[in-house]
Formats: sequence, C-alpha cells, structure tokens
Amino acid sequence: MDPRTMQATSVQSPADSAYDRAPEALRITAASSNPKMFTLPWEKPLATWPQELLANLPRGISRHVVRFVHVGSEVYAMKEITQQVAEHEYELLRKLEKLNLPTVQAIAVVTGRRDSAGEPLEAILVTKHLKFSLPYRALFARNLRPDTAERLIDALAVLLVRLHLGGFYWGDVSLSNVLFLRDADSFAAFLVDAETGALYPTLTDGQREYDIDLAHTNIIGELMDLNSGNLLSSDVDEVEVGNRLAERYHSLWSALTDAESFSPDEMWKIEKRVNKLNDLGFDVDELEMKTDEDGNRVLVRPRVVDAGYASRKLLRLTGLDVQENQARRLLNDLDVYRTSTWRQGEDLEIVATDWMREVFEPTVRMIPAEYRSQIEPAQFFHEVLTRRWLLAEKAGHDVSMAVAVRDYIDGSLPEYKLSAADMKTINDEADSAVVDDDQRWNKALGDSGEGSGDARRDDSADSDDVDDYYRDDQDDSVWSS
Repeated sequence: MDPRTMQATSVQSPADSAYDRAPEALRITAASSNPKMFTLPWEKPLATWPQELLANLPRGISRHVVRFVHVGSEVYAMKEITQQVAEHEYELLRKLEKLNLPTVQAIAVVTGRRDSAGEPLEAILVTKHLKFSLPYRALFARNLRPDTAERLIDALAVLLVRLHLGGFYWGDVSLSNVLFLRDADSFAAFLVDAETGALYPTLTDGQREYDIDLAHTNIIGELMDLNSGNLLSSDVDEVEVGNRLAERYHSLWSALTDAESFSPDEMWKIEKRVNKLNDLGFDVDELEMKTDEDGNRVLVRPRVVDAGYASRKLLRLTGLDVQENQARRLLNDLDVYRTSTWRQGEDLEIVATDWMREVFEPTVRMIPAEYRSQIEPAQFFHEVLTRRWLLAEKAGHDVSMAVAVRDYIDGSLPEYKLSAADMKTINDEADSAVVDDDQRWNKALGDSGEGSGDARRDDSADSDDVDDYYRDDQDDSVWSS
C-alpha cells in the first residue's frame, strides 16, 4: 500500500464496538477546524434542517438524504448514512486525497446523533462542495453540444484509469456517482461516492473489468433515463456511448501500462513514448528498461505517476491551480504572449508574471458578479479566447480581448445559469431517488408539523450567495459533546 495513505487514517472505533450500537455522545471527527460545525442542528434529521442553512445547488441522484449546507464561509455536502458506511467512506476519501486522486474532499464524519426524544439518528458524512462542479443531470438540463454525452464518458474513462492505477476498486461506477467540472472543451470527472470502494496495493484484471462492465450497464441505463425525460439529443445512441467507455478505458490503460520493444538503434522511440504520455496529461516517474536474452531488443515499461503534467507546469509558473486542458490552453496563450512581445530568450517565469498581470487578470476581472459562482476564471478565459478567435476569423483581422469578453458575456455566458425551474426539477428528482429514509422522514415531518414540500426542497435559497471558501488542509481533530 502507498505509504501516503497511512497518514490518512483517523477514525478509530474500539475493537469490541458493534456498529448497531450508537455512541452515547455526539462525536465529530474532522479534517477541518471550522468551529461553525458545532452550531449545526445535528439533533434533527437532515431532511428537516432549516432553509436558511441550505445552499441551493443542484444535487445528484442518491439513495441517501443529501443536502448542501452553509458552514461559515464554506459550503459542505452532508450525506446521512449508517455509522459503518460513513466511517468507511471518510477513511477512504482521506486516503484517496493523500494519493492526489480526483475525489471530493472529506471534511468530517458525525456520529452519536440523537433527536430531541433521545432516539438515535444516522451518522452524517461531510465533504467539501466541489466548487463549479455539476452532476450529469444538471449538465443536460442546459443547452449543451450534441457530443456532451461522449465528452462526459471520456472524462469518466480518465477518472477510472487514474483510480485503478492508484489501486482503488470502485464497485459502483456510474455517472450518478461523479461530479463534472468543465475543462476547456472537455470535462474533468471527480469521484463523489466511495461507499462500495476499497483500496488495494494493485488491482487484478478481474477487478478492473468488473468496474468497467458495471459502468457500461449503469451508463446505458442513465442515458436511457435522460432520453425518457427529453434531456438527451435524439442522435445519441445510448448503447454506443456505453460501449465508448470500455474502448476509451482500454486504449488509455494500454498507453499508460504496456511494455514496448525497441531495437538498440531505436532508442529515440523512448522519448517519443514519454512525450505521448505527457500529451495524455500524465507524468512519468521512471522507465523500467531491460534487454531480452539475446540482447537484440530493449523492453521499456513506463512508471506513470499521475495526471496533471500541464496543470503542474502552469501552477509552478503562475500559481494558478486549474484543470489539465485549461492549463494547456493557458500555457499556449502564454507562449503566444511570449512570442508576440519578442521575449523568447527571457526567463519563462518572468514572462509568466507579466502575462498574468497584463492579460489573464484583467480578463477574468470582467466576469460579472452574478456569474462568479457559476464559472471558473480559467474556463472563462478559455472561452473568451475561443470567442476572440471566431470573431477575428469572421472580421478578417485581430480583435481585442475586451471586445471578445463583451461579446461572450452578452451572447454565451447566460447559458451557465440554471433556471429556478430546472434547479427545482433536478433536486426533486434527487429526493425522489432516496430509498432508505422514507419512514423516518415521514415520522420526523409529522412530529414537527412541517409540510413535506418545505422539508424536502431547498429551492428558496440563492446559489449566487455562495462565497469563496478557503482550502486549508489541516490535521484531523475530534470534537465531542
């Protein structure tokens, strides 16, 4: 097992404890020291938490009650599940974070919850809301390109390969268990549900193929469900899109892990192989090289570290932490700036500082305030560059960034905002999928005298009020009361 994961274990249950026996006191085990965690109404079922605490963000379909909650300046996702599952998933997410794998960030697990009558309540897993991310149904509720389904599948294939390389067996692969971020003209996928997962030193081929087969089945079903709701383009073949996942996965897995054979006078092909992996967004830590018995062939197998080749380079140059394809686009614009200012021989770090001050920052400052919680600055910059190129091609001459920004804001940026009706539909569908808490909901709502519509919907909150939140990575602590 990767030694980094050993630093993540923090939920320690007594060896003789039974999971069906609720703790006697509220216990919060957290990877954050946010004191506002103490002020939340842990004594109430999550479905009945007051509206003023809730952030109106689109929720994905889940078997459990899920809510987005304001906790000070942060927005956290709360999921109500059994203690055993909550602690397992918290531990697993912490370990995956240590491995730099694309998952939501685990914040806390809350156990020992009891209502006002002293009756035990289920535990709550707390994760940090992945800013700017959306569940797949929210993406299809917008006016997207016809190839959106294929781009989501490509992102899921990359996610699955990265998780499998890290030794993670998922056991429940589906679009519903993923959040998507726009990444230039593509998407980046992040694991959001690890209930059924497990971490191993390496995975067997059987474990990997089971995940792929399960994903294939689930994806076809989810796309058919979208089609029945008239959210899927009529020219999308659900089965063909499901097949695409396996094809993309196997192609990428082969590129990253296969050994290649070269003759001694073809060593230049090694550099070509490394460049190909870098183009796919992966870093190579080392190359395993050995000759065959007669010395006529050299076998080369790369040891891939992780994705993020371009994003790490951009982070080093500018401090911008963005997705891989966004980083490629920004690095390309940095190269254009360097060439256009005749500074090819100057230190790239100095040029990057000037590019940030003169090009990137003035552009993203033009994002209207009401959209700053809807679109990432790097994505906005990428789309403005695309708009500028289209305008210049049409006009037959260069167009300024200011003109491109205004044209993009007026013509395309409104597509990023979900309507109130779409938001309500998405969240009502998410609530309708809950299968484990109906009886408790009805009892809690009946006792409190609240209407089911008030308790099960949070569409009165304003998603534009979500503030920027800090990203301090602090050690776990345990709070009990």
